[in-house]
Amino acid sequence: MRAPRTQFAIRCLHWTVGLVVLLESIQTFYFAHSVHGAGHAGTLIAIRLVLSACEIVAALLFLIPASSIAGGVGLLVIFGLAMAIHALHADFRGLDVLVLYGVAVYVSLADRWESRAGAARVSTHVG
Repeated sequence: MRAPRTQFAIRCLHWTVGLVVLLESIQTFYFAHSVHGAGHAGTLIAIRLVLSACEIVAALLFLIPASSIAGGVGLLVIFGLAMAIHALHADFRGLDVLVLYGVAVYVSLADRWESRAGAARVSTHVG
């Protein structure tokens, strides 16, 4: 069992990263949608639209307690894809933020997994 202060800190981290990622992905979706391009640039815009739309859905799932694990895993996958795309284009701007978001999501997921494992241990010993 975690101390109440630690539980509160992890909850704050969970909600903060979830809301920040949601707002950032909405902005990315909006601005990618308003830019027009052709060829390679058009393909990158399409990829940005798809990734940001998926990120919006994953962030919403992450913020809903019943689906937070699925949303968190989805966010980690999306962050990994975004980092790979940035690296393939030798564009390393923003990778630090993606890594920070990923670590924050992972901390929240680890807390959820620990809570579920603890609840499962308690329920098997109760009966």
